[in-house]
Amino acid sequence: MSLRVVIVTRIPPVLAGFDAVVREAGHEPVALLTMRNVDGRYGPLAMTEELVMGAAAELDVLLPARRSTIAPLLASVQPDLVVCMGFPWKIPADALAVPSLGWLNGHPSLLPRHRGPLPVAWAIREGDAEIGITFHRMDADLDTGPILSQRSFPVGELEPPDVFFPRMAPVVGEALAEALERLAAGDEGTPQPEGGDYESFFSEDDAWLDLSRPAEEVHRLAWAWRYGIALTGTRGALLELERRPVRVLATSLSEVEDARRVDCADAPLWIVETEELSEEEARSSSAPAPSTR
Repeated sequence: MSLRVVIVTRIPPVLAGFDAVVREAGHEPVALLTMRNVDGRYGPLAMTEELVMGAAAELDVLLPARRSTIAPLLASVQPDLVVCMGFPWKIPADALAVPSLGWLNGHPSLLPRHRGPLPVAWAIREGDAEIGITFHRMDADLDTGPILSQRSFPVGELEPPDVFFPRMAPVVGEALAEALERLAAGDEGTPQPEGGDYESFFSEDDAWLDLSRPAEEVHRLAWAWRYGIALTGTRGALLELERRPVRVLATSLSEVEDARRVDCADAPLWIVETEELSEEEARSSSAPAPSTR
């Protein structure tokens, strides 16, 4: 049975990958539903243009201005199934009810662990050895529906998102293919185990790196910010170096040539890469900052 599938995402590689897997499974992608991201809160503004222009020519592109218009826009393309990943809005009940087979969500964690919008960031921050991908049916709550497929993936050595996520992509594709197969066969999925916490966006209290903390903790937080966002305030990880605030992009627990050494509570940490703050960020980052020693 061939299904009419709508892909919901704001991430261009997710659209490309999901489109390929859906077609290979014998189903028909009929539309992309995404968001404008007009204020750049959810990534570079150019990402929306890349996403829309990169969609296959036969796909309708649906751009709801608000949650309340998701349902009628979806209904206009008559989907059997919606496949979603990397979309920040909570989906209202009337939209969840539009496709006859419901919504299938890809969440980059081993649910029920790390529910919420930043699972990879929280896995790094908490020192997990592995993360993973879970495809589950969407219900009224967030990241709680029955599981149709799940794969683990090692965190490994910390690296930038544009390196990490492409390495993870084949595992995501395998998991999506399995989930589609089980769903098409009428499988309702496996209820999630008890437990699991919902973890939200990083806060202003997380923005500054505190060198009075253990080096490994500071190291993990700096890297976690590469995978995280803050809905309010300045994005971390901030540190005062030579009496000016900078954003730390990469750190190392072992010595790196030409990197700046700082001393944490129990061990040194090497600041490998930083970037200047914008004038607006510099003005707003006036909270007391831990000084380097």
